[in-house]
Amino acid sequence: MDTDWEDSDPEDLDEAYESYEAVASRHPLLDADIQEVRTFSDSAVSVREFSSIDGVSVSLNIYASLKESVAQAWRVNPSEVIVVCLYFSLSQYLDGPAPSVKVYQPSNEFFGIGHQLQSILGLYISEEWKHISNEKLVQKKERLSWCSASSLTAARPNGLQQRAVKIRAISPAMKQNNLIGCTTAITVEHPEEEHLTYTPSGKTEASAQQCGFLMQIIRYTEQRILTLNEHCVVCDEKHLFQNACMLKPAVCTRELCVYSFYNLGVMKGATEDVATGAEIVDLLVAMCRAALLSSRRAIIFNPYPSVVDPHNCKVLAFSPNNKNYDKLQEVLANVLMVTRMPQGSYEAMKQQMDVVDPLAHPLLQWIVDSNRSYIVKLPQHKQLKFMDTPHQFLLISSSPSKEASFTDAKKIHGSTFAFHGSHIENWHSILRHGLLNASGTKFQLHGAAYGHGIYLSPMSSISFGYSGQYKISSKDGATKHQKQPESGRFLKSTNLSCIALCEVITSTELQKHHQIWKNPTPDHVCTRFLFVYENGRVGSFNINTQDRRIEKEILQVIAANPHC
Repeated sequence: MDTDWEDSDPEDLDEAYESYEAVASRHPLLDADIQEVRTFSDSAVSVREFSSIDGVSVSLNIYASLKESVAQAWRVNPSEVIVVCLYFSLSQYLDGPAPSVKVYQPSNEFFGIGHQLQSILGLYISEEWKHISNEKLVQKKERLSWCSASSLTAARPNGLQQRAVKIRAISPAMKQNNLIGCTTAITVEHPEEEHLTYTPSGKTEASAQQCGFLMQIIRYTEQRILTLNEHCVVCDEKHLFQNACMLKPAVCTRELCVYSFYNLGVMKGATEDVATGAEIVDLLVAMCRAALLSSRRAIIFNPYPSVVDPHNCKVLAFSPNNKNYDKLQEVLANVLMVTRMPQGSYEAMKQQMDVVDPLAHPLLQWIVDSNRSYIVKLPQHKQLKFMDTPHQFLLISSSPSKEASFTDAKKIHGSTFAFHGSHIENWHSILRHGLLNASGTKFQLHGAAYGHGIYLSPMSSISFGYSGQYKISSKDGATKHQKQPESGRFLKSTNLSCIALCEVITSTELQKHHQIWKNPTPDHVCTRFLFVYENGRVGSFNINTQDRRIEKEILQVIAANPHC
């Protein structure tokens, strides 16, 4: 091997070696932060050094603590880590340039929330980088360490004497995790001691600022994962909903966010939904059509589409600020025409739509993407037989925080099941906003004889009445399973009815007026199943959810469907 080192002066070689060492070695604070994460979990971090270019890639491996239904709805593989990959200066660490961020799951091609998390962490780090440095972080940790060991066990207000505490300094950029059921911190103000934090269990909560920067990233990521559905996937501003946050993450109505959402592919997955979930897509399109054709469309067709013009990506072909129902109805008719043809691949269907109407496929994408509920077709062996329809779906629309609140209330008060019937035209909005307390509002269609609240019934006959369908096909009102069509889409009829089976908290707030129930608290009502009927037919009118046999079958089906 050719080299000039043999002819070099030994002192020059020593100087060159020392210079290389200065670049190649990790900054001591970076090394300490990596060790801190490894102390937390040896598998939580992996490191690759690029000494020759003064770089280091740090991969933080984070498990998302999500219910299975949430993980499925968000396209997260719950058994695989979420990798947050950061690229720092090896020798400068926090004094170097702000790190680049990449978020992914190694084997998850449709990791829909990855772009949203990557954007959130990029913003968080850029804000932190204005106020952080190696020296400041070391000084902060030394000061906090000194304070923790000092005489902070003096008398505290409210009977908190003789309790060792630590100072908490949460970054302004950090958004609060409001998933009920997680550890909640109580903050007591003391001007001379900044903030003192106690947990309900009496144990002190470790501050993010007491940790190294890498541990801060892990904690912030864990917190934000639980609240992704509460914020726009592009701008990260909090959604404003009349009722409550829904399950699936979504884009807000700001035009710039809509452009980014569709043109930059912020959330991927609609293609897979359209390609593999044909029955779900049929149902969403049918609900959209019913709302659009309703005489009440100005009220119930909500949200109105935000669709980018395929010929000009800077213009919205459909916008909530300029509603054109006639044009929308025309394009939707073309969507229906293509989706009812015998289908091959998804790309073939898209090409057909582009030929028939360039706006048809973008509108179909919007219909799929704007759905904020998690809907899964139940296989026949996991269906509720007494509902007499093959079109049965798991329907989870509540946010993680609402489900957690519901679980807490259920432990105290218990729960039962009841039906909720609503006309097909209302379901376009229900899947995107949840079951609303519509009493006394413009959304109210029927009377509110017993006051404000969500109306339910343990009797199928009453809910079928509210669904807008009354026809039956046998003496006892039962409709036998219809044979599935051999080709094409599963919904051949435009005459559809839907009723939901909900789980409701049996607290004193649940008011029972014979077979009509009312609950004024939306958080105490969660959808579990949706049943669809075609051609004006409905199921048995004699189903009573309070019948022990019926309740037993419901619980068995829920147990067989872990997404519940």
